[in-house]
Amino acid sequence: MAYTHYTEIPADVAERASRVRVVVFDVDGTLTDGRLWYAEDGRETKVFHVHDGLGLKALERNGVKVAIITARISHPVSLRAEELGIAHVYQGQKDKRACLAGLLEALRLAPEESAFVGDDLPDLPAMGIAGLAVATANAHPWVAERAHWRTRLSGGYGAAREVADMILAAQGKAEAERDRWL
Repeated sequence: MAYTHYTEIPADVAERASRVRVVVFDVDGTLTDGRLWYAEDGRETKVFHVHDGLGLKALERNGVKVAIITARISHPVSLRAEELGIAHVYQGQKDKRACLAGLLEALRLAPEESAFVGDDLPDLPAMGIAGLAVATANAHPWVAERAHWRTRLSGGYGAAREVADMILAAQGKAEAERDRWL
């Protein structure tokens, strides 16, 4: 049976997604729901969705690198990235465009081979150079209007998995990923 979940992907988005070799995610509002949680002792906690983690691992398993670029510095981000085996984690990045450009140079990839997933204004510069710019469903309107594609799910609620599934579908790898679980 053919993978039908993403039959509504516009042709131009599918073409962009077919070239992606690295997907870069913002964290707050993209991999999380954007809320900041602090314990009484001041420690920060974050909530990540297990579906997103499986999607990120599926990308890596299928030859698409995963990276994180975030303006904030957070120990929970380091823990989650380590748990998922994400090698490219850049925290405290005020200039996400420059960070993405440096990552692409290090990986010897063209901007067209990258996707950037974000939700708010600090993500716009990086989205502007990525071959595929994705906004989460909860993205600020100015971000959403500049994205090539927008998820149906909000950040922290499966949006990253939706991006992973769409890219794998566009690259003809979705059925093989499904079959590995059967």
